[in-house]
Amino acid sequence: MRTLREIIKRHLRIITLIMSVVILFSICAMEIVNEQKRACDNAATAFLQIQQTLERNKEELREITTEYSQTCLYNAEAIAYLIQAEPSVSEDMEELKRIAALMEVDEIHIFDKTGRIVAGTHPEYYDYTFDSGEQMSFFKPMLEDRSLKLVQDVTPNTAEGKMMQYSALWSKDGDFILQVGMEPVRLTKVTEKNKLSYIFSMLRIDPAASYYAVHAESGEIVGSTDLVCVGKNLKDIGLQLEDIRDDGAGFHARVNGVGSYCVFGRIGANYIGRVMPDNVLYQRIPMDMAALAICLLLITGILSHAVMWCMNRYVVEGIHSVNEKLRTIAKGNLEESVDIQSSEEFSKLSSYINEMVDSLLANSKKMSYVLSKTNMYIGVYEYNEQMKSVRFTEHIPRILMLEKEESRQLAADSRLFQEFIRQLRSNPVPGEEGVFKLAVQTERYVKLEEICEHNEILGVVIDVTEETVRRRKIEVERDIDSLTGLYNRRGLDSRLERLFAMAENLGHYAVIMIDADGLKDINDNYGHDKGDIYLRKIADTINAFDPQNSVAARQGGDEFVLLIYGYGSQEELDEAVKVMEFIQRHCIAYLDDELRVKLEFSFGCVCAEGNRDYRELLRQADERMYENKRQRKKQRQ
Repeated sequence: MRTLREIIKRHLRIITLIMSVVILFSICAMEIVNEQKRACDNAATAFLQIQQTLERNKEELREITTEYSQTCLYNAEAIAYLIQAEPSVSEDMEELKRIAALMEVDEIHIFDKTGRIVAGTHPEYYDYTFDSGEQMSFFKPMLEDRSLKLVQDVTPNTAEGKMMQYSALWSKDGDFILQVGMEPVRLTKVTEKNKLSYIFSMLRIDPAASYYAVHAESGEIVGSTDLVCVGKNLKDIGLQLEDIRDDGAGFHARVNGVGSYCVFGRIGANYIGRVMPDNVLYQRIPMDMAALAICLLLITGILSHAVMWCMNRYVVEGIHSVNEKLRTIAKGNLEESVDIQSSEEFSKLSSYINEMVDSLLANSKKMSYVLSKTNMYIGVYEYNEQMKSVRFTEHIPRILMLEKEESRQLAADSRLFQEFIRQLRSNPVPGEEGVFKLAVQTERYVKLEEICEHNEILGVVIDVTEETVRRRKIEVERDIDSLTGLYNRRGLDSRLERLFAMAENLGHYAVIMIDADGLKDINDNYGHDKGDIYLRKIADTINAFDPQNSVAARQGGDEFVLLIYGYGSQEELDEAVKVMEFIQRHCIAYLDDELRVKLEFSFGCVCAEGNRDYRELLRQADERMYENKRQRKKQRQ
């Protein structure tokens, strides 16, 4: 099982890792959204700049167009005045070219009253009429109305198709129509500036972005920073006209095979789009995420160490201290107190544990008080292998007849107490389960029971002196032969029943039947009182055979029974039986100070092991005893 420190460290690492990943993903998503928003904002700024530039260029174009028209007309009036004042000039081409250069015009054409060019700076145009082309026909109405002064817009001329602006008017005397032509250099430059591709090339908001102008109806690309795309359809670069929205919201698409973020807006008849490649739009995010990940690792590392230090300092160490105190208390040292003040929670826990220990002590006193009110003195003791001391109730010293100093010594040393109990167990009361006689001058008996669980020993000691003495007296009166002090037939049956109920504890054993020989002769020759002494001598002899591992009884008259048990092997039991044979041959009985007779008896023995029917054993031993008696009688004859 893992420690609390390991569990906290593992879960802290998992939580910080999850939090770091969530933060990284969240910030990455926010960065992506921010970059897209920045792209939309930059697109909006660019669109506004384009719209303002278009409006400014249109205004400039209008102003220059008006200026060109007026200048062109003023120049025509001035030249017409000069020619009318000096008609010979119309015949001199070189003079006309000088006047054109002086007036900053490019062409001078003189029409007759029928509308045919008859003179001018460009003889290649002679004989052209107002019916020579669409551009020329613009001035035909002047033939009907001589008050007209016409200025034509910049138009490709009829002869060469080059862009020119022409103005025409009648001379004051009505003899000719004068037309001047000017190449619109400034006007062309302003017109070029008003083209979307030119405007896109002038944008400096973000050089990495590409701009497209798409006709809203046809989808034709009418302008772009990528001039190769001009004239293509929107589908040719990977976009669909129906995907374009003019609300300023962006979308992802592949433009010219490159993943890009596109933002479009409507300006006039065109959609204006800003296209930014994804690798450029999001190029800062990987580096930012890497830097953020390093920062998060550092922060989580520092935070983890700080949290673990706090946990160790204020939680884990406190728990270890409480555990040590509880381990000491569990070993039986209820005098131990817990006092952990590292936090309010541990302070309360310490208080609750101390209250629990006080309650246990109080319960022990209450139990002693309750037991003292019974007719029996009952004491309880408790210790374990790790405890140095022993806890017992106040009746233990009284029941075990301990002096005050002896009681204090036994309570302070568990090993000394265990030795005391071992000595107590060495003096069991025969026939009494768990009852022992105290080694004191007065007759004192106690019943002792111990429960051992998980190296914890709980003992209960009961003073059974009065009960035992009373029972033994009853047993003596009921089960003991008054003449010999041995068990009578009833006592023998009762004792054998108990022993053979646990025959596995008997080991190797022998049942011996004994019959006193010559009792009638002693009664006849010396009296019955001497006969009684003779029987008591036999009883004393067999009762002393092995008092710890034997049962001796008088069956009645001159018959006796002896059970010897607890031998480890058949050989040991055979040796014991040989002792009985020796006694049979050599024992002497003193009937009084001067009278002694040979102690004679016949016996039959049956050896056995394990669970057997003791009645059958008694019967077999009785048969062997009578066989022995017959053999002895034959020997005496």
